[in-house]
Amino acid sequence: MTAIRLDGVTKRYGDVTAVNDLSLDVKEGEVFGFLGPNGAGKSTTIDLVLDFIRPTSGTVTVLGHDAQAESIEIRNRTGVLPEGFSVYDRLTGMQHLEFAIEAKDADDDPAELLDRVDILDAADRKAGGYSKGMAQRLGLAMALVGTPDLLILDEPSSGLDPTGAREMREIIREEQERGATVFFSSHILGQVEAVCDRVGILRDGELVAEDSIEGLRANVGDGTTLRVETTSLPSAAVQQVRDIDGVGGVERDGETLTVDCDRNVKTTVITTLENAGATVADFDTEEASLEDLFVAYTRGGVTA
Repeated sequence: MTAIRLDGVTKRYGDVTAVNDLSLDVKEGEVFGFLGPNGAGKSTTIDLVLDFIRPTSGTVTVLGHDAQAESIEIRNRTGVLPEGFSVYDRLTGMQHLEFAIEAKDADDDPAELLDRVDILDAADRKAGGYSKGMAQRLGLAMALVGTPDLLILDEPSSGLDPTGAREMREIIREEQERGATVFFSSHILGQVEAVCDRVGILRDGELVAEDSIEGLRANVGDGTTLRVETTSLPSAAVQQVRDIDGVGGVERDGETLTVDCDRNVKTTVITTLENAGATVADFDTEEASLEDLFVAYTRGGVTA
């Protein structure tokens, strides 16, 4: 089943188009990363999914329900950590969880949820004294109330230190393992790359890519850097590598050759060097990071 489906969705504010003819499918049980530069329309899309705003045109379906006609059913099955989550200063962490549990008519143990996000020791402190990272952990605990079928996390690692970010990723994996769908937006691309099955990239309100990270690399086409260490490297060998179809760039630093190339020509590069008289001592490859791909799609005009 499709957990989230947007079909031809457009949202306009007067003369400004925030989202334009957006069609997107998020599969049940997957972790989907939603990316884009500031102002691309990510928060607008999340608000449309949660029925906080209504589309100008198009339809939104969440967990098999119409987002407008059946929003209560959707929210009962959805956990949300909004961007810039704010606490109630005078309530303790425990009181926040008790409130969320009562609102969802759930039977969770608030202490267990606070322990899961590692702030149980601050359960009885007023949340107004929490650090930003602690407040973010509290918001995540509240999103987990009711064992939701869908988790929507907007910048979930904001304010978290590296340990907190790692724990957040572990929770995301645990939620997926129990069958939940996780849809999250983040500008920390390493976090996305570490946990996502697929990603969608938004640019100027339009979806320019929707694929696995490997699929995005394949579409960009130049996602591999091959570094070759040699003990002898004739100039003719370097030129022959430059002439290989699929090689985008070659740099020589002494006896080391750095080659930007398509993944399927790596073996050809090594064979060409050896046939041309080079002695290859070692080599390694580095795939394009999600950050590289993000730049290619959002600035370079690439579309999937």
